[in-house]
Amino acid sequence: MTSTPANIPDKPKLEGLESKWGERWEADGIHRFNREGATRADVYSVDTPPPTASGSLHIGHVFSYTHTDVVSRYQRMQGKRVFYPMGWDDNGLPTERRVQNYYGVRCDPSLPYIENFVPPHDGGDGKSIKAADQQPISRRNFIELCEKLTVEDEKAFEALWRQLGLSVDWTQTYRTIGDEARAQSQLAFVKNIERGEAYQADAPTLWDVTFRTAVAQAELEDRDQPGAYHRLGFTKPDGEKVFIETTRPELLPACVALVAHPDDERYQPLFGTTVTTPLFGVEVPVLAHKLAQPDKGAGIAMICTFGDVTDVIWWRELGLPNRSIIGKDGRIIAEAPDVITSEGGKAAYAELAGKTIFSAKKTIVEMLQDSGDMVADPKPIQHPVKFFEKGDKPLEIVSTRQWYVKNGASDENLRARLIQRGREMDFWPDFMRVRFENWVEGLTGDWLISRQRFFGVPIPVWYPLDAEGEPIYDQAIAATPEQLPVDPSSDVPAGYEESQRGVPGGFIGEVDVMDTWMTSSLTPQLAGGWERDPELFELVFPYDVRPQGQDIIRTWLFSTLLRSELEHGVVPWKNATISGFIVDPDRKKMSKSKGNVVTPADMLDQHGSDAVRYWAASSRLGTDAAFDPKNPTQIKIGRRLAIKVLNASKLVLRYELEGEASAERVTEPLDRAMLTALGTVIEQATAAFDEFNHARALEVTEAFFWTFCDDYLELVKERAYTEDVNDPARVSAVVAMRRAVDVMLRLFAPFIPFATEETWSWTHEGSVHLANWPVTGDALAAEAGDTRLLELTSQALTSIRGAKTDAKASQRTPVLRATIAASADDISLLEQVQSDLASVGRIESLGFEAADELSVRDIELGELPPKQA
Repeated sequence: MTSTPANIPDKPKLEGLESKWGERWEADGIHRFNREGATRADVYSVDTPPPTASGSLHIGHVFSYTHTDVVSRYQRMQGKRVFYPMGWDDNGLPTERRVQNYYGVRCDPSLPYIENFVPPHDGGDGKSIKAADQQPISRRNFIELCEKLTVEDEKAFEALWRQLGLSVDWTQTYRTIGDEARAQSQLAFVKNIERGEAYQADAPTLWDVTFRTAVAQAELEDRDQPGAYHRLGFTKPDGEKVFIETTRPELLPACVALVAHPDDERYQPLFGTTVTTPLFGVEVPVLAHKLAQPDKGAGIAMICTFGDVTDVIWWRELGLPNRSIIGKDGRIIAEAPDVITSEGGKAAYAELAGKTIFSAKKTIVEMLQDSGDMVADPKPIQHPVKFFEKGDKPLEIVSTRQWYVKNGASDENLRARLIQRGREMDFWPDFMRVRFENWVEGLTGDWLISRQRFFGVPIPVWYPLDAEGEPIYDQAIAATPEQLPVDPSSDVPAGYEESQRGVPGGFIGEVDVMDTWMTSSLTPQLAGGWERDPELFELVFPYDVRPQGQDIIRTWLFSTLLRSELEHGVVPWKNATISGFIVDPDRKKMSKSKGNVVTPADMLDQHGSDAVRYWAASSRLGTDAAFDPKNPTQIKIGRRLAIKVLNASKLVLRYELEGEASAERVTEPLDRAMLTALGTVIEQATAAFDEFNHARALEVTEAFFWTFCDDYLELVKERAYTEDVNDPARVSAVVAMRRAVDVMLRLFAPFIPFATEETWSWTHEGSVHLANWPVTGDALAAEAGDTRLLELTSQALTSIRGAKTDAKASQRTPVLRATIAASADDISLLEQVQSDLASVGRIESLGFEAADELSVRDIELGELPPKQA
């Protein structure tokens, strides 16, 4: 056969390849998961992160999802049936906030539903609309707008993922707010209740006053905030003062004790006595606890209910009363603690009631200064304050009834099991394991899973009402599996009728929704068809890999592992791959909250998807990558590579060849050396991929490719252009080139899928992405060559080029004579390629002489022939 393809374009280009091949892949089902006849050993399953469908994707998404995709493509080429689904995380606070801004509305559950409601705004970010100006609407109307907007966002996300070339099976998608996901999430929770893993409690709760919702430990972040120490005097029984320093003087009415370290000799005489609070005249005990810090402030602190999480620990471990004074709206509640009995104390409290935390602090400081109970001026400090990760105001701690799931914080056996499960899977890179273990070992409370929000998965329980119409919370009625999914605010529990809702002897429905991580922690089950498609679940679970970011180890990774342990008693995946962050040129993490994110759509349009994928794949797992949108150097390098793949392949494939490109036709030493070196690259790239080191696989492949283009193709082109197409030396070169291109297209396919598919189509019927991953035999000639020969030949060629450059002569300038100096062993190798070196260097007489190091000497340049008219 004559294997010079007729369909090679004269000028190959990257533009348009994404739409051309994306549509072809979808039509041909290239990425479709084929379960027919499959066993678990045939399958490679990916627990894909479901992106939050509330706004736009940013460059960090492209970065981490590319890491997942290159491995998925590699496994597919290794013959695996790749289960690569895509979910959309479309419930929770981010979606609600986006809907409020986008439509200019806010939810008021007390309002009735309006048919065909038209929001006051439609589009834009709406951030200029003050919360007070947002139109209040019913919960049902609000949820409908959430549904509408997330569907539109998901369409935009999918279009971008397709443009990027993610090899997702788009028939395997789910929404975390969809009916199936809600049913599975609620079923898992009902099972938690049945096994005693979920429970209710009235307890101190971290509370965001802006969103009016409880917040879990995993959703916290510390932010440095200005504050001040206020020195307050408490009165001892003898009339003397003991001074404490506090940053929360407004919580003085909630003071329940003073505390110091048991070894602090300054305060040991006070332990077991009482002191009286300033302004309010309440007698409180002085206690000892190891968490008190002698070197912080005055070394003795007041315990309030509740100023921070340490107060909660002291309150719980010391058995103290609860005198909470902060309401869910972030204001001081109207009713004073019942221990404030003096007229002066009641009057002082009345001055604070109804005020915000900020105003209450200002007021009480003035009162303390006037009474003389505060000495010296406030001492300014900077200190870390707990915030909800999506919030704008410091968190408060209020007492509320909430649902919890056991997570090992108060169960040492469960904690130990979770640590062990973490050790049963591989972390890539391994140092990320310590972040997981530190989180588990540092848990201070069970997982608070109820949220006082609207767009989420409802907690599937109701409560019976007693004869007075009061809820009996400890007799919660859980939904049956047949009822799921349910919304207790509108659905009725088994054995009741709607007419019994809210009346004595009837029932009320739970109005809270689950923490969004309660659904996201079930992504292996949601995607894999748990309890819905047992055959599919058996094929994919436990999954082969969980890819994710390092910042959600404490949330997504931990919670998924917890739910798997509670439900299945196994680790949910064999491997966890952890991507680094994208940082800006100043090495600051890119995030929406910092306002330094870059959206990827323009970059994909400007540089091409292969170029952007190359940039992402160049970074190792767990390593932060700097990105400067004004000078995206790595992306430009990636584009250059993709174009070179097209053009180099075109050059090679246009050399005419009669017959097959079989290994035994490669006879020349240089050709054998090149293919042998390529065989080593195959081994290195394969080993790297097997250890999730995609960056190393790309690095070794790319390094060889440029040697192939810059040196090897130059060295053999004269042989390849020989007029006698059957000359064995020419055939050897053309066959070697074709075999190398065939292998390199497959090695590059996971990284630059569009350019490689385009080039592959010039000579093959099927997709390169369904081709077999190369093995060394695909490259090697029948007789292996000495890879040292390729290295030496490249060095000699570089020296010849350098000599011409130093002489300020064109590379086309002929050389009358030149000498290559090298060791005896190297000369014996270089003599095998003397003809190729002489041809590429335009050297009439090329000799050799012994030397310690390789160099080109005694170059005598000829005259550059005049250009033809």
